[in-house]
Amino acid sequence: MPIAAEVPLLGSLPSPVALAYILAAVLFIAAAAGLSRHETAVAGNVAGAAGMCVAVAAAIGLALSSNPSRGVLTTALLIALALGIGAVIGMVLAGRVAMTGMPQLIAVLNGLVGLAAVVVGYNSYLSPDALAASLGTFHLGEVFLGVFVGSVTFTGSIVAALKLAGRIPGRPITLPGRNLLNLAALLVSAALMAAFMVLPDGSPAAWTCLVVMTVIALALGVHLVVAIGGGDMPVVVSIMNSYSGWASTFTGFLVNNDLLIITGTLVGSSGAYLSYLMCQAMNRSFMSVLLGGFGTEGSAPMPAGAEEGTIDATDVTTVAHTLQGARRVVITPGYGMAVAQAQYPVATLTDMLRNEGVEVTFGIHPVAGRLPGHMNVLLAEAKVPYDIVLEMDEINDDFPEVDVVLVIGANDTVNPAAQEPGSPIAGMPVLRVWESRQVVVFKRSMATGYAGVQNPLFFKDNTSMLFGDAKDTVEGIIRALE
Repeated sequence: MPIAAEVPLLGSLPSPVALAYILAAVLFIAAAAGLSRHETAVAGNVAGAAGMCVAVAAAIGLALSSNPSRGVLTTALLIALALGIGAVIGMVLAGRVAMTGMPQLIAVLNGLVGLAAVVVGYNSYLSPDALAASLGTFHLGEVFLGVFVGSVTFTGSIVAALKLAGRIPGRPITLPGRNLLNLAALLVSAALMAAFMVLPDGSPAAWTCLVVMTVIALALGVHLVVAIGGGDMPVVVSIMNSYSGWASTFTGFLVNNDLLIITGTLVGSSGAYLSYLMCQAMNRSFMSVLLGGFGTEGSAPMPAGAEEGTIDATDVTTVAHTLQGARRVVITPGYGMAVAQAQYPVATLTDMLRNEGVEVTFGIHPVAGRLPGHMNVLLAEAKVPYDIVLEMDEINDDFPEVDVVLVIGANDTVNPAAQEPGSPIAGMPVLRVWESRQVVVFKRSMATGYAGVQNPLFFKDNTSMLFGDAKDTVEGIIRALE
């Protein structure tokens, strides 16, 4: 029995299933709308979860009613077994992954969606159902594109996860003539697709075209992502999420499931738009994201010790006194805050300062952390008020009027090197914290950030370095203020 069992189109589905599919689609759209704002994010998550429950229930009901020859009990047991295995794996992984590891987990999940598209594509070609067989050449195109997109998504997402986890260096790894290699891979794949669609179905030559394309696509996914620097990985996660959506769309075509087509298109289009917005915020070319290795052309990595100067080290007592004399304070968090789980004492410090009449706001870079919205989620988790959490564009012009900036675990997003031609992060908009009267950088050591670029901010006259674990140092400031 092929995995891609025939599923009727929406117009011929039983009324309860058709209505459930429509309801699920509406809930998914409501979820996307809700997640666009802090105030409605929880409701958006609830809508998405409800939509998924409705969709799964409808799919199970349809499967139980559309295969009478196998038997309802047998079908139910197979479905329960698959759901049970998946639920156990999912709960174990989710239980082991901390909030700081969520970007890696999401990248892996994106990759699994791509792998599923590859498996379904091969299965649909090997054992097409009646509807797929009737489509002829069009179905062959569906198979080829589904496998291609799924393969690129699979390996690209796995490499992204390995980079985020530190298993692969965050610096760009580029091959000579990498753009020509990418173009050659696309052109060869297009030629293989043309041959695949005209060769006799199931012939050795057709299988060769499909397998060779799969190998090329798997290699292309690796090549696209290894060429991207660590500082730009949040955009990579976003674009891989978009790719996984399109892979789901092709899977929906292959298994003739309208809801999968709808949801895949929603994920694919919203992920692509998010990536576009992030590229605008980072002054990057969206097409360069799609082609891989963006932000690396014409720039050589800056040696870690290239910047020299005098470091002004400080302590928690001095910082506490500085904050007591401030009228306006801005906190710019980064991935280091997430690693240290410092969001809770940061929220406590914020409340203390506001109670003393100090104006406190947060400045969030579009790619702070290693996942879009990562910092916003952490701050919301710690009950930081939404109205004092501002985006980079909302606060960047205000820094000259700020008394103290606390840079907690951020590095690349506050790096003045982005304004220097030839830097690996040249052109990337950053939070201009150095324009304030005083900057305090919370950092474990003088190591470079994820992009591997030294930060001249550390050596400026108005910058003090507070070394140590972010959670411990913030708690030390709180005790000093008390």
